[in-house]
Amino acid sequence: MSRLLSVLLLLAAAGAAEACPDLLEGARFRPLAGKEPVDLCTAYAGQVLLVVNTASKCGFTPQYDALEKLNEKYRGRGFAVLGFPSNDFMGQEPGSEAEIREFCTLTYGVRFPMFEKVSVKEGQANPFYVKLASEAGGHYPGWNFHKYLIDRNGKVVADYGSRVKPDDAGLVARIEALLAETAKPGSP
Repeated sequence: MSRLLSVLLLLAAAGAAEACPDLLEGARFRPLAGKEPVDLCTAYAGQVLLVVNTASKCGFTPQYDALEKLNEKYRGRGFAVLGFPSNDFMGQEPGSEAEIREFCTLTYGVRFPMFEKVSVKEGQANPFYVKLASEAGGHYPGWNFHKYLIDRNGKVVADYGSRVKPDDAGLVARIEALLAETAKPGSP
């Protein structure tokens, strides 16, 4: 009996490991100003994601408002906006993580998941951003508020430059189409 249980546990573990898309595999980040890292695979596998590098002192900073509205509108359908502050572009995110969290919450009412400050520029990018750029045809963020759209199978299906607002009709239509799809068998 214990041997059968061991085999079943081993098969379940293998299936769970298989379900994590390569993009999310090993991606662990602390919530903004938090202590315990979040495993993106465990938390977000099987969801449609919009990953955005953010900054508090940028001309595109008002996009926080539309990002929050997008997250609020679709989160119940398996969608999440994931924000990653970065100080890579003209020092436009100079604050501490606690200051960034306070700014986002008080100024824009941000409740979507925000994670630790990372580097996103080519040549110095965090490994997660290296994977994102690789899957997006080598497109690294050229500025703050670059967006990567990821389907339920963990594949980058599009990336959008800073000038594309979160409420852009084409981006919203793409999100809605992805939400209507189900993950392929063997995928999360």
